[in-house]
This record gives sequence, C-alpha cells and structure tokens, in this order.
Amino acid sequence: MKKVYLDSAATTQMRDEVITRITEVMREFYGNPSSTHSFGRSAKSLIENARKTVAKYLNVKASEIVFTSGGTEADNLALNSAVRDLGVQRIITTRIEHHAVLNTVQQLEEKFNIEVVYLDLDECGNADLDQLESVLKSSKKKTLVSLMHINNEVGNKLDIKRAGKICKENNALFHSDMVQSVGHYELDLSEIPVDFTAVSAHKFHGPKGVGFAFIRKNSGLKPLIFGGEQERGHRAGTESVHNIVGLEEAFKLAYDNLAEEKNYVASLKEHFVDRLKTEIPGVKFNGTCEDTKKSTYTLVNVCLPVPQDKALMLLFQLDLKGIACSKGSACQSGSDKGSHVLSAFLPEEDLKKPSIRFSFSKFNTKEELDYVVEVLKDFIEQD
Repeated sequence: MKKVYLDSAATTQMRDEVITRITEVMREFYGNPSSTHSFGRSAKSLIENARKTVAKYLNVKASEIVFTSGGTEADNLALNSAVRDLGVQRIITTRIEHHAVLNTVQQLEEKFNIEVVYLDLDECGNADLDQLESVLKSSKKKTLVSLMHINNEVGNKLDIKRAGKICKENNALFHSDMVQSVGHYELDLSEIPVDFTAVSAHKFHGPKGVGFAFIRKNSGLKPLIFGGEQERGHRAGTESVHNIVGLEEAFKLAYDNLAEEKNYVASLKEHFVDRLKTEIPGVKFNGTCEDTKKSTYTLVNVCLPVPQDKALMLLFQLDLKGIACSKGSACQSGSDKGSHVLSAFLPEEDLKKPSIRFSFSKFNTKEELDYVVEVLKDFIEQD
C-alpha cells in the first residue's frame, strides 16, 4: 500500500543526520552534565554549545535559552510564572491558541482569579490587534498577552512585530507560542519585542521530548520544575543531552537549508491548492491558508463538499489508502468536540462539513499530492 505522510504540523520525520548525531552522543557522551569529572564536563559542554548555536541563529543571548521537554512545558513555564511570580493580573489571548496555552490559562483563572480577555476574530480567524491595543489602554492592570505566531490548525500568521510593539508601548508582557514558526522562518528575536517564546524540536525534523523557552533577560521568570540548579536555575532535572544535541543538529540543518527547503515546500503547497481547486469543485480553504503571504507555507486546512453522514468515513478512508493527515472538525471521527479553532470562526454550515489539515515537509513530493487529490476526488464522487 502506498504511504503518504501529510501530518508534519503534528510531528516531522527526523533527518538522518539528526538520528546519527543522537546515536553518537548516547554512545559516547553518557556522563551526567552536572558531574564535575571529565565525563560530566564533556556532556555539559555539548549542552552549552547547543545553547550558543540556538542563540546565535535567533540573535539572542545564550543565557536567554532554557531547554525544556517541549513547547507545552515552555508555554506552562511562561504563563504560570508570570501570574505566580511577576504579578500578572490579566491575560489577553484568543480562543484559537494551542491547548497548551488555553488549558493553562483556564487553570490560572480558576486558581488565581485573574481576568482573562479573549480577542475577537475576523471571518478568517485573525485576532483583532486594534482591540488588543484598546484593551491594554483601558486599564493599567499588569497584563500578559499570549498570541501564537502561526496557528497550528489553519496556518494563520500573526503580525508578531505589531503585536509586540503594542504590548511594549503599553507595558504588557508578551508571550508567543512559536512552535510552528521556529525552524521554518528567519526570526531575529532581538528585533521582535517578545518576552517569552515556546519551541519544540520535533516540528523541524528533530527528536520528540525536547524544546526550549526563550526568556528575555531580567524578566524575573521563576522555575516551574524545582529541584537542582540545572538550566541556570530555570529548569531542574538532569538534562537529556542526546535530545538537546539532536535539537541543535536539526536546528542548524533547518536554517542552513532554509531558503531551498522553504521554496520547495511552498511549491508543494501551491501545487496542492491548485489541484484541489481544479479537481474538487466547492472546496474551501479555512482561515487564510490559501494565501501564502498571510499563512505558513507548510500546511493547508480544507473544507470539503461532503455531506455530514458521509463525512464520518473520510478520515478512515484516507487512512486505508495510506494517507496520514489530521481532522479539523467533529464529523470526521465521531468526536463531539471538534476543532476549537474552526468552531471559533467558521459558519455553522461549514462546521457540518469535514475539514482536513494537510501539512507538508521536504520529504514530500508532488506525485504524493496528486495521489491524495485523486483519493479525495474518488471518495467525494462515490454514491
């Protein structure tokens, strides 16, 4: 059976070079990086070199990079400490953030009785930054703004420089989940007024279980996990040396090959969108994903002209044909919740139809995409 992986927004295939490097570190650098003997010092040196590598590409200080278990932990670290330690009394966010943010904000609201403001969204799911400015000006309450850079379901891109500028002008802290953008876009964090970010290695062909938080110097953020003094007191626990080095290798390869691979993946998306428009009349593109200037080049989220009773079988049929992708609404898998992202801005009529997220990487081909379009077309045309 043909196998086509189009779920890279969920996780990416690891590069061979990353697997080789991880294996080498596991075999040869097994000392505890907190130990003072040569084995420990060698492991510690690898971690600090990785920290410097990441900092160099993002144009920040190495001391501002804290390695974590992934994006979820990095989000939790920023949000929890901002309320618990920095005196934040209000969080401004949207209803289309990743659940690592939304569920954390909900817990903080219940535990600390903070005010939570959800920004309005337009018909494409874009946050109202004029409203952000208005809300910030309405009160001097200590505020953290949390807006993701690129939405993981529909690919919408936030004007992050404008959002950061608004926050800075109104003395608000700014946190951005950058899980879908780091490794895919050139980002100079010295020019973007963001205080905290979250990053995950497995979104750019690195290993799972490792990521990092960018924490602006002198922010005052305190640890989420207590214990030893690892990560300069920001994150206790023996570091996963092989994973951190794997992150570094994937990070370097992503940015050293960025221009070429970005152009290639963008051409895949353009080809897929064109084929869908040609072969499937009535197809819709959710959010701004059809527009490569307003959305990431790595994914599309499509609403298909399929009746509700038939929609339940769509994802199952795609899986039977060897196609891996993600659902975007409740009717495809029997879930009674559906996509919180699509539910926040799609009209009821479109929510009844199946929406599917297809996400691409350097490992995909146009031939694979043509196959997917044919499978979709056949399914839709079946009685």
